[in-house]
Amino acid sequence: MPKIRILVVDDAVVMRKMITEVLARDPQLEVVGTAANGKIALQKIPQINPDLITMDVEMPEMDGIATLKELRKTYPNLPVIMFSTLTAKGAATTLDALSFGATDYVTKPANVGGVSEGIRRLETELIPKIKAHCRHLRKDGPPGEHTQFFSRIKPTVLPPRVAFKKAVEIVCIGTSTGGPNALATVFKGFPKDFPLPIVIVQHMPPMFTALLAERLHALGGVGFQEGKHGQKILPGQAYIAPGGKHMEVIREGFNTVLNMHDGPPENSCRPAVDVLFRSVASVYGGTSLGVVLTGMGQDGMRGAEYLRERQAQVLAQDEASSVVWGMPGCVVQAGLADAVLPLDRVGNEIVRRVKEGRSAPLPKVA
Repeated sequence: MPKIRILVVDDAVVMRKMITEVLARDPQLEVVGTAANGKIALQKIPQINPDLITMDVEMPEMDGIATLKELRKTYPNLPVIMFSTLTAKGAATTLDALSFGATDYVTKPANVGGVSEGIRRLETELIPKIKAHCRHLRKDGPPGEHTQFFSRIKPTVLPPRVAFKKAVEIVCIGTSTGGPNALATVFKGFPKDFPLPIVIVQHMPPMFTALLAERLHALGGVGFQEGKHGQKILPGQAYIAPGGKHMEVIREGFNTVLNMHDGPPENSCRPAVDVLFRSVASVYGGTSLGVVLTGMGQDGMRGAEYLRERQAQVLAQDEASSVVWGMPGCVVQAGLADAVLPLDRVGNEIVRRVKEGRSAPLPKVA
């Protein structure tokens, strides 16, 4: 089996060395080149033909954003994982990079204490992402084939559907890798008079989620904000779980409010989709609509199971339009999806299903 060929682009010698040494420990990976800035990287790409690039955002001469824009003109499908700092500026630049075609990102291990912790972060965060984005080069096959991961998922035995569908009262969404752009696609042109609250888990660090909410709010349609503890959820508003905190919905009298907490990670994630979906299923039962979009891993599968056990509806993004078909793929393989849709149809399908059981018609997504 050929190794995954990687080009490491970073102006810091220490970072280039650390990344190279960590990746060299994995027998499936090979660093075939390094570059100190984007200009050098663009010159090296046709010479070494990498399968994936890791690239720092901030570099002299030609930074990561400028490099990415130029690279995408010639290499539209070459996976690029950006390295960013865990700061407000780093978060904003990372979101810019994703909108300009970056495949994924990791936060720099320089933000954690000690070299050993930095190495651990690279091993647990960077290597799985490299393999996920180069899955077509590995034994477990090209998109479309059942991977060994999916083969371990047994279809869930669910109670039979009731004869009628209850009107939807809340929409809950879970996503990870590729999620910021996926959410922008779903909500671009979403009706401003959407009658329900929307709660969302997007796997992201602190600071990133607040900026993501601001950018999604700028699209118009429903209002977006980062959720706050104790906040009453309102129709036509979307609430994104803050990075580093689990988010749940709970009843307080006649109101439903958000509950943030520092419970243990689930599926190695905090916030976790399973935590949110489980709370939505408990509070809203069959009046919930769950949506699982692109992302690595299987977070959201157990939550979708809770929703379906309570007669709620579940939608999943299809493989062809997903950056990584991990989270939605697990939901589909477990037999939990009522519909599997390309990303550009998800928004209208949410509106259509919410419209069912209501007298007032909802406009289509633009």
